Amino acid sequence: MTGRHNTAALDAHRAGQDAAMAQDGAWPADSPWVREAMAVLPRDRFAPDRLWRWDGRAYEPLDRATDPRGWAEELYGGIHAPAVTRLDTGGLPSSSLSAPAVVADMLDSLLLEPGHRVWDIGAGQGWTTALAAHRAGPRRVVATELDAGLAEFARRRLAAAGVDAEVLTGDATRDGPPGGRPVDRIHAGYAVEAVPWGWVEAVRPGGRIVYPWGRLGHVALTRAEDGRSAAGWVQGLARFMADRTAPAPAPAPAPAGRVAYAAVRGDGEPQTRSPVDRDPAPLADDWHLRFAIRVAVPDAVLLTGRDQDGVNAWIHDGDRSWAALTARGDGTALLFQGGPRPIGDEVLTAWSQWDALGRPSRYDYGITVTPDKQWAWLHTPDGPHWPIGVCSQA
Repeated sequence: MTGRHNTAALDAHRAGQDAAMAQDGAWPADSPWVREAMAVLPRDRFAPDRLWRWDGRAYEPLDRATDPRGWAEELYGGIHAPAVTRLDTGGLPSSSLSAPAVVADMLDSLLLEPGHRVWDIGAGQGWTTALAAHRAGPRRVVATELDAGLAEFARRRLAAAGVDAEVLTGDATRDGPPGGRPVDRIHAGYAVEAVPWGWVEAVRPGGRIVYPWGRLGHVALTRAEDGRSAAGWVQGLARFMADRTAPAPAPAPAPAGRVAYAAVRGDGEPQTRSPVDRDPAPLADDWHLRFAIRVAVPDAVLLTGRDQDGVNAWIHDGDRSWAALTARGDGTALLFQGGPRPIGDEVLTAWSQWDALGRPSRYDYGITVTPDKQWAWLHTPDGPHWPIGVCSQA
């Protein structure tokens, strides 16, 4: 494919993404600058020349030089689809360009204005850094990236795009804000289960922190005027790569989740088998239920699949405990469990609790962070609540 034809193909993909975002209602009405920024700074300008595509068994490389069409189709595979840019030594994703719809939603949640000072945590390839800088202005965004190679890649791509933003190499979970100056906004590009208190200290009172919360969901916190806490609401669903240095649960993309379930279960027989008077189908289709389970059993990884009898579910904790809900074709299921904890029972208890609470939506939940504890809550900070493991003090 010639350079001219390649440019035309990318233009078509960019236009297709813009139209798909509009059709899906994914462009934020209160932040029209996001659509403008993505048009000026499209994701292909920040994508590496090799992407990775799941072929049903493993991730296979897609090289721009030898397969520009496949590369572009993977990069623009859908507004809810991330593009995997790196694998770890085990052959599982370790970095990605986030899904455009999620990026737009998180930037909208940031309530970013021109002149704001922004700390972009986890720069990756530099795309969200560039988008934030488009809004905030020159020299208003500083990003940190743990991986020195990725940080250098982001610097080169930002310079090529004419974006005046700084990318530093460092561990934002441990080291705190670059320069030690308070910022107006923090945007995190990797998932943490608990917010490091150093992040709260880094943002001025009244400032916002938008971050992916563990395996599912992203949250916008506002620091209290007295500086002693931060609180805010769940904004939407997001699955991001996990913090590489902290024990936050990994987002577990579907292929990686299946591999992990098989590893946790191993070859042993289940320790218990019991009938369940529930149809597992909502575990696949109801994301409000899935979020409630995420709140109540935060380390549970939940996978689903369908066969002729209905939806089956597989659950594990990433360690030694696992469960399987097998549909029986009559609206009930069999529950098989193994390992030191009954994680299947825990999930079913969380489901029953969600029913008893009136089946709230994910947007009914929020989080409060203080120096010594964090908790998720329903409707108000004083309502039903669930503790969150506190991260180390950054």
